Amino acid sequence: MNVKTVFMHTSLAILDFGSQYAQLIARRVREAHVYCELFPWDSAAEKVFAIQPRGFILSGGPASVYAEAAPTLPGYVIDSGLPILGICYGMQLLVHTLGGQVDPSAEREYGPAEIQPLVPGTMLDVISKVWMSHGDRITKMPQGFVALAKSGNSPIAAIGDFKRRYFAVQFHPEVHHTPNGAEVLKHFALEVCGCTPDWTPASIIEESVMRIRQQVGEERVLAAVSGGVDSSVAAALVHKAIGDQQVAVFVNTGLLRQGEPEQVVKTFRQQMGVELVAVDAATEFFAALKGVTEPERKRRIVGEKFIRIFEREAKKLGEPGFLVQGTIYPDVVESAAPDRNKAARIKSHHNVGGLPEDMEMALVEPLRYLFKDEVRAVGEALGLPESMVWRQPFPGPGLTVRCLGEVTPARVAVLRLADAIFTEELGAAGLLGKGAGTSQAFAVLLPVSSVGVMGDERTYQEVCAIRAVVTDDFMTADWVRLPYDLLARVANRIVNEVHGINRVVYDITSKPPATIEWE
Repeated sequence: MNVKTVFMHTSLAILDFGSQYAQLIARRVREAHVYCELFPWDSAAEKVFAIQPRGFILSGGPASVYAEAAPTLPGYVIDSGLPILGICYGMQLLVHTLGGQVDPSAEREYGPAEIQPLVPGTMLDVISKVWMSHGDRITKMPQGFVALAKSGNSPIAAIGDFKRRYFAVQFHPEVHHTPNGAEVLKHFALEVCGCTPDWTPASIIEESVMRIRQQVGEERVLAAVSGGVDSSVAAALVHKAIGDQQVAVFVNTGLLRQGEPEQVVKTFRQQMGVELVAVDAATEFFAALKGVTEPERKRRIVGEKFIRIFEREAKKLGEPGFLVQGTIYPDVVESAAPDRNKAARIKSHHNVGGLPEDMEMALVEPLRYLFKDEVRAVGEALGLPESMVWRQPFPGPGLTVRCLGEVTPARVAVLRLADAIFTEELGAAGLLGKGAGTSQAFAVLLPVSSVGVMGDERTYQEVCAIRAVVTDDFMTADWVRLPYDLLARVANRIVNEVHGINRVVYDITSKPPATIEWE
């Protein structure tokens, strides 16, 4: 994403020191309508200053500042004279760099805590309960700093140097466990750094259109569409930018949800007016997946098969030079794209980590650094149907990642029906759609058989897990407390109506520690 050529916004640079919450910091800043980018802590100065930041935010991280080989603060941060906000490790690093003292704490703080402001009239006035995650603490502040808050185990829980506009907090304001924590980030961005809150759906669309036109010129473009939110918004953005230069290609993998192939074709052709080529490739995908059970291998097989089919269609269409994909920021983060962060790879997304190295088309990814709710806001601003913008998220590899074990036509058919029953019941209960309280819900087929009794006969069939989560950004998520009678109705229907399943379980694991999808 070449921000410097098309972005006209004031912005913040976030340096990532390895925190599991680093992406949430970016999300909260974006919520304040301020553009920001996340950079590895050791990024070159020219890369960071390409976005002309008005200030720096230093993320948390797992290291101790006094440990050998601990991440250090790049010299250009202090040399810039720009405001700085340090969070957790970022606070300790700022203190350590400026001559203060950081030592191991006799009592660590992990989880909820309460802070007490020490200086009235600061951005901490709206904060009391916070989320801590640290084993070190500040024992001596650098010259020019004053303590702004304390907690039970941290006599110095927040500090500030008002002259240099340096601030730091030991807690995590970016997580939901710190009520009003986002106000701290908003205050820093707007009041301390003087950023303009103009990062809006309209500006995203305008600049995306400029960027797409700049990238593709007069070339023909293929759009890979699945009917999901991300690919649909990406295709709509490209269509707005270059119109009939784009041809949408929909591949029916045989791994979609019930009724989706027909719905995708109707939506793109009749509602969006986009030229669409529909390809039925179910037989090819099942043949490629035969006998494969390892999750990463399944994802890569699906990713490569997608690209090969698109390349085949491209030849029929005059070999366009570009392929549009609906890659979004969480895809990039979880695949640990080397140009954006140093995080450990969680899984490969077919949009990111599963692409073959010898791919013939260049990628156009207009949503690559947008969060899911930003994508939806853009979709609404583009005038896409609400049923499409707010439909349940669906992974690129489709039911492959929800059919654990070997992916066969028979097992996928069982899973598809179970999933349809679950979503149908959630819809009837008013728990699907915009603001309904369920962000993503689906069924998973497990390669585990259990004993059951049906009609006085012993059965030995597979287990179905159902999952429903609520989330703002899909970086973290909590399981939905579905009513017991709804769960009972779903389980009863699946066991009675789906041949091959005799047991239903409900997944009550949050993210983290689990991911939303099972594979």
